[in-house]
Amino acid sequence: MRIEFIIGDTVLPAMLDDTPAARDFARLLPLDLTLSDYHGTEMVADLGRKLDTTGAPASYKPKTGDITQYSPWSNLAIFTKPFADSRGLIRLGAFDGPIDALNGSDNVEVRIERAD
Repeated sequence: MRIEFIIGDTVLPAMLDDTPAARDFARLLPLDLTLSDYHGTEMVADLGRKLDTTGAPASYKPKTGDITQYSPWSNLAIFTKPFADSRGLIRLGAFDGPIDALNGSDNVEVRIERAD
C-alpha cells in the first residue's frame, strides 16, 4: 500500500509492506503526529497502541528510510540513519526516496495518509 507523509508543502511517498503489522498501521490512517528526534538516529511518535505483530521476527536491523514500530513502547519510529539489530522493532515499510524533510529537526508535524 502506498502512503504519504505530508510535512508542510513537502510530500514524502512511502510503501507499506504486506504484513499484519503494516495492514494494522494502515487502518489507523489518516494520522496527524508530531515526530521527535530520538538520539539523532530516528524520529518517533506515540501511536497509542501496539500493532498486530503476528508472524513478525523478534528483531529487525533498520536502514535509513525504514518505517517501523518499536513494539514495547508502541512508538512509530522512522530511521534517519541505519541502526543495530533491535529486539521488538517491527518493520512496516520504507520511504521511496530521500527523507531530508525529517533530518535535523525536532517536533516535526506530519500527516500520514493513504496515497491516491
